[in-house]
Amino acid sequence: MAAFRPPEADQVFRILHVSTGNVCRSPITERLTRLAVVERLGSDAGLVVESAGTWGHVGAPMEAHAAQVLDEFGADTAGFTGRELLDEHVIRADLVLTATRDHRAQVISMGHSAGLRTFTLKEFTRLVRVIDMGKLPDAREPGGLVIRARALSRAAAALRGWLAAPTAEADEVQDPYGAPIPYFRSVGEEIRSALDPVVTAITGVPGTPGTPGEQPPGPPAADRRGWAPPHGR
Repeated sequence: MAAFRPPEADQVFRILHVSTGNVCRSPITERLTRLAVVERLGSDAGLVVESAGTWGHVGAPMEAHAAQVLDEFGADTAGFTGRELLDEHVIRADLVLTATRDHRAQVISMGHSAGLRTFTLKEFTRLVRVIDMGKLPDAREPGGLVIRARALSRAAAALRGWLAAPTAEADEVQDPYGAPIPYFRSVGEEIRSALDPVVTAITGVPGTPGTPGEQPPGPPAADRRGWAPPHGR
C-alpha cells in the first residue's frame, strides 16, 4: 500500500529513529543527530528528526543514563517523552533508521512502502560510505538539503543488495538498558560514530576535527563484562 504524503512533506526531510522502548537507543540517536546537524549548519535546515519505539513507553522520560550521556556530548535532552511507533510515523518518515535488524523488520512489516527507506543505522552508515558524494545534489541550493537527503536515501537503497555486512551483528546497536553508565557511554560513542558519516553525507558538511573516526567501534569488551542486555529498549 502506497503511503499518502501531504504536500508540505516536500519541504522537509523526516528522519525517524526506532528502537524498542524509545527510552535509550533511539532518544540518544535522535538527539545526537539533531546536535550534529546544527553543529554543521547552524539550524535544522529542513531536517526533522524524531524517534519512536516498537514497544514504546508512551509518555516516559528518557532513561537517566541515556540523558547523562547526551549531556556529556552537549546534546539537548529537554522535552523528550517516549512514543510507541505508529503507522503515521512511518508514513511521514523519509528515512527510518533502526537500532537492530528486528526493528527494521517490524517497521517494514507495517507496510506503507517502508522497505526502500528503512535501514538499521549501521547498515545505512556502511552504504553511505561507498556513495560518491560528488554526484549528489548540492545542499547549498534552495531546497537542496531536502533534495540531497532524498537522493542519498535512494542511492543507499540501490546498494543494499550489493554490499553485505561482514557479520549480522555488524549492523546492530546493542541494548544498554539496565547497564552501568560506562556501557551507556560506549553505546553513545558507537551511535555518534555511526551518525557522523551519515550527517556529513546529508548536509555535505564534514564534522569538525575530533569527530569520530572512519570505522564505528562497538562497545569495548571491558564495558560488557558481567552484563548482558535483557530486552531491547
